[in-house]
Amino acid sequence: MADAATPGGTAATTAAPREDRPAAGAAGGGRARRPGRAPGRLRRKLTEYWYAWAMVAPVVLVIGVIIGWPLVRGVYLSFTDADEANVERTIGVNTIPATYEFVGLDNYADILGDGAFWDRLGWTVVWTVACVAITFVIGLGLANMLNRSFRGRAVYRMALILPWAIPAFVSVFAWRMLYNERNGMLNSLLEGRGIDGIAWLSDPTWAKVAVIATNVWLGVPFMLVAILGALQSIPGEQYEAAEMDGANPWQRFRNITLPGISSVAMTVVLLSTIWTFNMFPVIFLLTRGGPAGSTDILVTEAFRLAFVSSPRDFANSAAWGVLILLLLVLFAMSYRRALRKQGEVW
Repeated sequence: MADAATPGGTAATTAAPREDRPAAGAAGGGRARRPGRAPGRLRRKLTEYWYAWAMVAPVVLVIGVIIGWPLVRGVYLSFTDADEANVERTIGVNTIPATYEFVGLDNYADILGDGAFWDRLGWTVVWTVACVAITFVIGLGLANMLNRSFRGRAVYRMALILPWAIPAFVSVFAWRMLYNERNGMLNSLLEGRGIDGIAWLSDPTWAKVAVIATNVWLGVPFMLVAILGALQSIPGEQYEAAEMDGANPWQRFRNITLPGISSVAMTVVLLSTIWTFNMFPVIFLLTRGGPAGSTDILVTEAFRLAFVSSPRDFANSAAWGVLILLLLVLFAMSYRRALRKQGEVW
């Protein structure tokens, strides 16, 4: 802008022409881009981030081979009648070709029409909800306790994270020894106080309690670490201001702590739900689905069909696996939609 004084003493403002923007097509202004000749979005991304794509490509290839091909193969087998007797197999130097046939949706119709699937699904939902809910509540409580300064806090943190460092199968075998009806520590403690021992793994109800308790013990460290990290990201000034305004501990927890950890909590609940829904080691190593299949969840039933039953039923096992995948995908989509309605970014 240029200012010029008028004879009357008032200032008149005139706009200077802009010379920093070259005219379209002018010399020195560069060649004008023709409409429709802009590079495609994918090509532009590949050109701009070629190094990142080059680094990610081997991982994508490995995942595609390890996960993608078995998934495609399993989906295909779920539409056949493949079992141990009609798949391709080698006996000595002789190779017997596969004779299984395409049967369409017959396997899915048989599974959905069988009451065993709905029984397994019902118990799987109960198992998942119970484990995730109890794990979250305990993890939240312990995280709030460990977020304060006190003597020996580092020791307590290490002790509570220890179950996460132990391999799952080792932990399950240890719990199996604790649940032993004759020589287990739990029944020894009960009998020492004049209480009859409990058939932990042979009674259907107590077996369900036992597997839930074991899985909660394994899952608390993950929930604890995640929530503790979220708590430490909440500014302490918010608690100080709320305390000065007269807020009691419950009001501070409800209005500051819960909103502050909500994004992390939603993520860990989703991950914990998926892991628990497919938690094969705890069920199989602790009870093997017993007694009488009362603790079998969907994944253990699929495993039983493929590797335990005689003849091994690969087609039905694959169909169970596809149904499990579809259930988890539907849950994840519904969960994501619910988070969006609540304003959470995911």
